[in-house]
Amino acid sequence: MRSNREVLSEVSRAVIPITVAVIVLQLSVMDANMQEVVEFLLGAIMVMCGLFFFLQGVRIGLLPVGRLIGSALPSYGSVYVLLIGAFALGVVITVAEPDVRVLAYQVDMVSGGHISSMALVLSVAVGVGVFVALSMVRLFLNIPLTVLLTGGYLIVLTLSFFAPPHYVAVAFDAGGVTTGPMTVPFILALGLGTAAVLGRRTALSGGFGLVGLASIGPVIAVLLLGVVLG
Repeated sequence: MRSNREVLSEVSRAVIPITVAVIVLQLSVMDANMQEVVEFLLGAIMVMCGLFFFLQGVRIGLLPVGRLIGSALPSYGSVYVLLIGAFALGVVITVAEPDVRVLAYQVDMVSGGHISSMALVLSVAVGVGVFVALSMVRLFLNIPLTVLLTGGYLIVLTLSFFAPPHYVAVAFDAGGVTTGPMTVPFILALGLGTAAVLGRRTALSGGFGLVGLASIGPVIAVLLLGVVLG
């Protein structure tokens, strides 16, 4: 019950202020009728219910599973198992990310199929998978986070000069959508579990920073897609 109250409080603080603001705008600026206001209220209530169940699912299932997998992979004593497992999980969780699907659909529609949704989803997923695996290497070898971030963004800056402009715009949006409600909790839990088992640094300093690294992967992957196809 305490967990339910906490999640409900989080959802309320996130949804109610924007709901009130939109209703005020509907009644004052947009001159909306009462039916539109009621429909918006019903939609806001559905959003709150959906967020409540989703966040509870993340707390009950996704986060514990991520930690368990993160703590189990290093126990095999093989770097290859750790890298392959991290890559596969990064790809799968990104394919399941709703934000990535929305971006891919919108880009496919606006570009008239020039940038297909399937190619975009796969490139983003592979980019996340590669950089999640690279994050595991960082934990294993104690590589400073600043080194990987600097190198990653230097690659992004270089590729942006060769990729078509519309690919550059899509690439940076792709980096943003990977920080969605599916990818972030799982990657964080995976990193915390792995850092806790390796014990070469505290879980706080080792487990965090993975999302920042993972968001570089899709940018590089889409820019490479633009270089090849553009």
